[in-house]
Amino acid sequence: MTQDLPSFDGLLDWPALNDWLMAGSLPGNGPVTGVEQLTGGSQNNLFLLQRGDQRFVLRRPPRHLRPTSNQTMLREARVLGALAGSDVPHPALLGLCDDLSVIGVNFFLMEPLEGFSPAGSLQGRCATDSSWRHRMGEEFVRAAAALAAVDHQAAGLDDFGKPVNWHARQVERWRSQLDGYRDVPGYAAEAPLPYMDETGRWLTDNVPADGRIGIIHGDFQWPNVMFSLESPRISGLIDWELSTLGDPLLDLAWVLTSWREPGDPSEGGASGGPIVQPWDGFMTRAELISLYGELSGRDMSSMPWFFVLACYKLACLLEGTYARSLAGKAPKEMGLYLHNYAIWLMAKARQLIASA
Repeated sequence: MTQDLPSFDGLLDWPALNDWLMAGSLPGNGPVTGVEQLTGGSQNNLFLLQRGDQRFVLRRPPRHLRPTSNQTMLREARVLGALAGSDVPHPALLGLCDDLSVIGVNFFLMEPLEGFSPAGSLQGRCATDSSWRHRMGEEFVRAAAALAAVDHQAAGLDDFGKPVNWHARQVERWRSQLDGYRDVPGYAAEAPLPYMDETGRWLTDNVPADGRIGIIHGDFQWPNVMFSLESPRISGLIDWELSTLGDPLLDLAWVLTSWREPGDPSEGGASGGPIVQPWDGFMTRAELISLYGELSGRDMSSMPWFFVLACYKLACLLEGTYARSLAGKAPKEMGLYLHNYAIWLMAKARQLIASA
């Protein structure tokens, strides 16, 4: 019975939620009979619900709302709905609630995905079969190319971001975010990330002339991809909270930052090692780039610029957690790990510029 289910300290209001479910054309019938909190969302909350013979996932903001938390739910649901019928692997949107009187926040329902989000040790045949690991890299590229192929205007997402002068605005946008951490107690005394100024200048001086605008996932990396345990394929891309309009090559570049190859920088210590294990069998970065070009038909000569931009942007974002850790608002161990990762990213950016 629903009254016996946990509310997770008020994150779920069963009477109101059941009333909302039964008033709409949503999966299952009757009240919710089972619930399980899912792991994987660092900011938002995920719950697997059972209702009759149907299961679905409810995604809602964290307990302590950020100013944009409710709007983020609406944006995520909007992009998932817009991708329906496309070749992009994603969880189907099943329902959206923007009525704050139901559980106090905006939330949406989506289909559950089979598989796992890679982090650390791989699972199933991905861990034991190098041919599956080769396919994992291929699947990353196919998903990125499929998303790049979506016509954002035809999908109703022409106002989903700020495409005007997007490429030229990136350096100032992310450097201003990095500089904003100086107001966090303890961070101002720290040494700045290396190579930031020279990297920013290079990006500004080498903005590609062949840029495009489309839907970007915004955080296209291992924890935000579900890989199937049944076949070497992506079940779906998840965590669309940073999705927006931009140049789709940035999604591919984001993948490249998580790849590891001989000759990569040694700065950052362990943060420069493979993000998943084992690593043998994976495609090379050059193979990933070549495949994307084949699938998309796009000239890939500007790829170094996007790779450098991905290193620059991600480093700026990771420093936010480091700054919060110095202020006691995030675990110190995680903050230091991400800081070292940011140092590695900037060293990689410098290496890429030197060889461009």
